Amino acid sequence: MTAGWASLVGQTQSVATLQRAVSDARLDPPGTAMTHAWLIIGPPGAGRSTAALLFAAALQCDDQGCGECSSCNEVFHDSHPDVVRFNPQQLQITVDEARGLIGRASLSPDRGHWTVMIVEDADRLNEVSGNMLLKAIEEPTSHTVWLLCAPSTEDVLPTIRSRCRVLQLRTPPWRDVARLLEADGVDPSMAAFASRAAQGHVGRARALALDEDARLRRQEVLRIPMRLTSLPACFAAASDIVATANEDAASFTDPLDSNEHDELLRAYGEGATGQGITKTRIERLAKGAVRELEAHQKSRRTRAVRDRLDRVLIDLITFYRDVLVLQVGSDVDLVNEELRPSLDRVAAESTPESTRRRLDAISRTRRLLQSNASPQLLVEALTVELARG
Repeated sequence: MTAGWASLVGQTQSVATLQRAVSDARLDPPGTAMTHAWLIIGPPGAGRSTAALLFAAALQCDDQGCGECSSCNEVFHDSHPDVVRFNPQQLQITVDEARGLIGRASLSPDRGHWTVMIVEDADRLNEVSGNMLLKAIEEPTSHTVWLLCAPSTEDVLPTIRSRCRVLQLRTPPWRDVARLLEADGVDPSMAAFASRAAQGHVGRARALALDEDARLRRQEVLRIPMRLTSLPACFAAASDIVATANEDAASFTDPLDSNEHDELLRAYGEGATGQGITKTRIERLAKGAVRELEAHQKSRRTRAVRDRLDRVLIDLITFYRDVLVLQVGSDVDLVNEELRPSLDRVAAESTPESTRRRLDAISRTRRLLQSNASPQLLVEALTVELARG
């Protein structure tokens, strides 16, 4: 994988801002380009997490972000003692998780220049956990910096947002993403296809370039509009979409769930020998902790399913975006050029107005997926709307 600032694709202005901050961070006291709290925003795939990691590495690196030294590599591999990277596994960041972050942020750097607290998906802070973090973000220790990542400023609590300097990332051009993949050894034609299909989402482009299963799943999604020929067909398509999302999520969460459960029981004495140590006693002692763990795992599974459904919806957006391009005669590249016959057919059988309605319906469903609504019902309603146009 490309190392250093070059891996933050298509973000020249943001990189310059972060590099100025790194330079000012070395001054005593730090210069005005550096601040104690940053909110890194941008659309999915723009590189929010990458920007946070590169910034954290540069703050610890003696060469201000070479991307190759042991300190940089420790940050990139989540093993640097002074960089905490928190990636929420539940739909919301809990009070206990916020309390743990606050405690860690209060510690002085062990051997680096800064204690760096990276909070991915900071939009998952609720009012309670957000207010808990507020004071720590507003008045950190002298060598603590918070890097919060979120899709937009509107997604973050206003009290948190007002205490941070905002760094706005943009969706990188797909050709820039393709060059990044080529630099990592991907065949140019595959790099071009994956980058165009991912619409600037670097992680998604890399997955499409390297994983044939990911490409096959995407092909199945892009066939969905052609399947929606009747009400039963809509329900069948919705059932397939949700079932696949559940299966994909399970393949990710099941091994984690099993390992966590085994580790918890071992912590309560399973596998040990001695007087009074029985399986029944261990299960009784661990009952409350197991119940709490299972609640956490259920929340993680829910998020994993919704994340995978969101990926399906993004792929459907690219399909109808291409249809609209053909309908209005716009001189721009199609995302799904390989599907031109299907796109031509849908474009001819519908109107630009109906395509816009379909795009609006998909966007609305993406928003509703972040609520407690049933994914099955949401996807069923969407397929019916897509069929009606």
